[in-house]
Amino acid sequence: MKNHLPLEGITVLELGNSVAAPFAGEILGDLGADVIKVEKRDGGDDARKWAPPYWHGTSAIFQNFNRNKRSVAVELRDADENARLKAFILERVDVVLQNMRPGLVEELGLDGPTLRRSKPELIYANIGAFGASGPYKDRPGYDPLMQAFGGLMSVTGEEGRPPVRVGTAIVDMGTGMWSVIGIISALLARTRSGEGCIVGTSLYETSLAWMGHHA
Repeated sequence: MKNHLPLEGITVLELGNSVAAPFAGEILGDLGADVIKVEKRDGGDDARKWAPPYWHGTSAIFQNFNRNKRSVAVELRDADENARLKAFILERVDVVLQNMRPGLVEELGLDGPTLRRSKPELIYANIGAFGASGPYKDRPGYDPLMQAFGGLMSVTGEEGRPPVRVGTAIVDMGTGMWSVIGIISALLARTRSGEGCIVGTSLYETSLAWMGHHA
């Protein structure tokens, strides 16, 4: 008998760049989801250029975070292409995953509340720097900044010397994992209620989570 992966039949649209959302999409793809990555026409995901090393002409890091996906280039500010993407989401997509800069999906009409008004069963996952509320909610952020902001750097390095960041992108990847936990939980809840929801995660909260027992 064929072994089926648990997320076969689920379609995920990834509006993702760099690490956090692409890592979440990678996990969902590994679990069997059909992950479609939307990239900008001018060069695609910035991580394509994070090299050397290259593999088949693209950075090995990008290849790792984006395996088991399909990719399409879309000019999101073009009205026709934007409308076609929205129509595809409403017709085919179960989960939208995004980590674009704060305010951009709202500007493009691709935010969760807008899409879910037309498709209540849609699950929409946001990955932001500081989350959906609070005084810094509109600020961008990135992994090393959040390692400092959340206090993670204060417990690494050597005594008496300056703080040191964790070498790997632990905040980005941790946030991607929290997003997957939220998405899978939302898919499970949808089987009971038929309703989707909005899943929210942030780099800052992930950094704080690593500091829980230290605090």
